[in-house]
Amino acid sequence: MVAAAIRKAAEIGVLETVCITDEGGYPISLERMDGGRVTGPQIAWNKAFTAAGHKRSTHLFTTPPNGPALPGNEAFGIQWSFEGRFAAFVGGFPIVVDGEVVGGIGLSGGNGEQDTKCGLAALEALRDLLAPEGFVVLAAVDIKK
Repeated sequence: MVAAAIRKAAEIGVLETVCITDEGGYPISLERMDGGRVTGPQIAWNKAFTAAGHKRSTHLFTTPPNGPALPGNEAFGIQWSFEGRFAAFVGGFPIVVDGEVVGGIGLSGGNGEQDTKCGLAALEALRDLLAPEGFVVLAAVDIKK
């Protein structure tokens, strides 16, 4: 997954950091491309942590008009939870295998569109790896639960 995300980042010309967590949001892989922002590892981890722990893509928290973390909605302020680790912006995706969230992936370094492209490349690589074994990997931007 990391290799696929890094390949996509190189292809689109962005320096990314990629973090993959287990289902509890703890890192099992973290890679920052040479020259990537030094803040990237923490931000990528925060996104992966949020996606795994809350079992939803991070962009769904702020998707207008009803994103729950937007001002006036029920989860406004959630981004200050978990000592600021909760990420309510684009770039974090749950890793869903056979209908269960088994981890999260977070990306930092590009804009939202770039982070999304790299994250989807990673999820698609996992899907391609596991499909011959009969596993189903959800590789969509609008993962909801």
